[in-house]
Amino acid sequence: MSYKIIIPCNEANHVCDKTQYKEASLWEKIKLNIHLIYCIACRKYTKNNSKLTKLVTKEPVVMDVKAKASLKSAFEQELAKHQH
Repeated sequence: MSYKIIIPCNEANHVCDKTQYKEASLWEKIKLNIHLIYCIACRKYTKNNSKLTKLVTKEPVVMDVKAKASLKSAFEQELAKHQH
């Protein structure tokens, strides 16, 4: 069994994602927290991941038909600008 404590960023991000879905082991969480002590980029990734989780788990916002149509139209106009 390997007791490697220092993990690379890609592994830290994977553990962060697993933690979001409550799939990370205690050992993985410990290694992630050690990594976050010295890695600013992964701290930012973890913070953004937490924000995303909170947004996705909130109650959905219901839009009325007019608002949906307006948003769809604006999206399609913007999309058309970027298509070749």
